[in-house]
Amino acid sequence: MDVLIVGAGPTGLTLGIDLARRGVDALVVERAEALFPGSRGKGIQPRTQEVFDDLGVLEAIRAAGGPYPARMLWKDGRRLGERPMFDRVEPEEGAPYTEPLMVAQWRTQEVLYARLVELGGRVAFGREVTGLEQDADGVTVRFADGTSERARYAVAADGGRSAVRRALGIGMAGETVDPAPFLVADVRVRELDRDHWHTFTEDDGTGVALCPLAGTEDFQLQARLAEGTRPDLSLDGIRGLVAAYTHLGAEDVTELRWASDFRPRAALADRFRDGRVLLAGDAAHLHSPAGGQGLNTSVQDAYNLGWKLGAVLRGRAPEALLDTYEEERRPNAAAMLGLTTGVHRGEVRRGQATVQLGLGYPRSSLSVETRTAPAGVRAGDRAPDAMVDGVRLFDAFRGPHWTLLGATSPVTGVHALPAAPPSYGPGVFLVRPDGYVGWAGGTAEGLAEYAARTGALHAG
Repeated sequence: MDVLIVGAGPTGLTLGIDLARRGVDALVVERAEALFPGSRGKGIQPRTQEVFDDLGVLEAIRAAGGPYPARMLWKDGRRLGERPMFDRVEPEEGAPYTEPLMVAQWRTQEVLYARLVELGGRVAFGREVTGLEQDADGVTVRFADGTSERARYAVAADGGRSAVRRALGIGMAGETVDPAPFLVADVRVRELDRDHWHTFTEDDGTGVALCPLAGTEDFQLQARLAEGTRPDLSLDGIRGLVAAYTHLGAEDVTELRWASDFRPRAALADRFRDGRVLLAGDAAHLHSPAGGQGLNTSVQDAYNLGWKLGAVLRGRAPEALLDTYEEERRPNAAAMLGLTTGVHRGEVRRGQATVQLGLGYPRSSLSVETRTAPAGVRAGDRAPDAMVDGVRLFDAFRGPHWTLLGATSPVTGVHALPAAPPSYGPGVFLVRPDGYVGWAGGTAEGLAEYAARTGALHAG
């Protein structure tokens, strides 16, 4: 086996899809007996929509959810008025998706799981990891049932309490974002319209919110409780919260489908790689849920790692390419921790700062800019959408290949469009499989050397 992925959440499933379409032999193992049943990470940011477009699941993701409603503020049983959830970001040619989608996490995972199976990928449920050993050739992962699996590489995508991270002895430093306990639950509620995200907040900062989950009949309940309170995750406990903070009666909560409690924390793993084991998603970084960044940052981890594993496993790039995963993703995760903490504390508004369209890798060793005075798009930038000779760039990018803009490719297997769009500025641009400009120059001189170093050579 090439890769063993521990955890069948959004991170592990996304990585499984990307590896499957590259012909990599990978297995996803999951401790639970089934996919995650709750709504927790429900925001799909525009950059993640671009990723899902490339992976062939965006249409299904859109069908599984819908737009965010406006927030309705309540006080003492009266409506105080609407507030938009996000500052609007106007669509333009380079960024066709600018509004977050609301999709319950369980539905996102169903879509990703179906795509993984369609591509021939595998998930083994009921496989709890108890330990691992690695050597120069691979990793042996042990399970609670006494069995083990051997793979050339392993990826820890098993969440904030990652068993793999603990087995490796990798620390995770962080801070408490909010000392209050929080509760999140999926419930059925009557006597409340589904046109708004209803918020009921007290002067002391405690309160509940009831958000209609697009694509379902459920509401997601979020509650911030008084410090020292012990959350009650039972149906009676949820009914008591709703009755205490809203104008609804306890009996208006007709069903509890899933519930969890947490304390918001921002934490970052000391390193994202230990030999042949790599950390991704919540195993590598923990965020406050405010701003909808956690799931999206985790998907970006998987998207960054997939093409690099594929290139190394196929012998098309040196193993050192995997070092660039931590080089690129750890600073991005650290920035996201600061952003989500700022949103949680009301210091950052949701909108331009949270759509993730401005993220890139300008300081990465994989971002090579050979022009002396570049204008427009630069190496390390996200490659924007555009039309070139009647071809939409996002259509040209779709798939596991590299794409060259502005020259006839001197590299076998690289898809090429002889012209670059005017919006990119003058130059030649080599776009990575994850949609970032890896190399940019005035001509194609030097491109072949870069392609050999990164696995773009023969990258069909």
